[in-house]
Amino acid sequence: MRWKKLGKIYQPSGKLLWARSHAANPIAEYIHDDLFRIYFSARDERNRSSIGYIVIDINNPKKILEEAQDPVLTPGDLGMFDDCGASIGCIVHVGDARYLYYMGWNLAVTVPWKNTIGLAISKSYDQPFVRHSTFPVVSLNETDPYTISYPWVSLDGGRFRMWYGSNLKWGHEKRDMLHVIKYAESYNGIEWKRENQIVIDCVSPDEYAICKPCVLKNDNDYLMWFCSRGDKYRIHSARSVDGINWERHGQYPGIDVSKSGWDSDMIEYPCVFAHKEKRYLLYSGNDYGKTGFGLAELAPA
Repeated sequence: MRWKKLGKIYQPSGKLLWARSHAANPIAEYIHDDLFRIYFSARDERNRSSIGYIVIDINNPKKILEEAQDPVLTPGDLGMFDDCGASIGCIVHVGDARYLYYMGWNLAVTVPWKNTIGLAISKSYDQPFVRHSTFPVVSLNETDPYTISYPWVSLDGGRFRMWYGSNLKWGHEKRDMLHVIKYAESYNGIEWKRENQIVIDCVSPDEYAICKPCVLKNDNDYLMWFCSRGDKYRIHSARSVDGINWERHGQYPGIDVSKSGWDSDMIEYPCVFAHKEKRYLLYSGNDYGKTGFGLAELAPA
């Protein structure tokens, strides 16, 4: 697979209080015809993440048709699990409702953070997202004791399936962390069964953080895109026949950093989606999305 880069789509102007910088974790939601709402995480002047969106026509993606003036989800109340920020993981359509799973930031003292996964629900397409609870739906426990990151959830054969990031340890330096992708299931999307199943593990001493999975189901298999880093994030991929046992393909050969510009140092947080027999890839650029996010289209074989 080779991807044709279509360029940078969006970067906050800095004028909005909740979006002074960054546009990370872009997620596509189909509206109608060729229109898509692209959700993303932006940061305020205190470096706290909120979730906003833009609307684009996929045929002319650099023209922003609408930009959210207010976020769809802000940091939680003081003292809650997400009081330092809310970063989007994915959106799942459940009947008429939409489930927005997100990572709640909670900064710590002895370690950088102790994040968990929250849920906000929109009862219908034109209704706002409201937190399901002031507490996480996937919290820290004996299975995931350190910190949890961006989830990807699919409704597959009547069950909710989640792939999410989890730390296996902390150390004196950030690169001492060992962050992998695990798997969980639920019958209702709220109560999750975790059995400590590591599905994507680190494969070398130079790789210490794997996160932000995006999973698509084909007729006979599952494909996953995710980002991994030693020094800098790059996009990787894997394949599975059951969604649990994965064969890693290594760094994704179809796309890499550019020679110069907004995505010349880092590419990360992939979101792959299909529309009218074409496949697209959203991803963030340098410095964890500080330079915004862009779009690529899968080139014909």
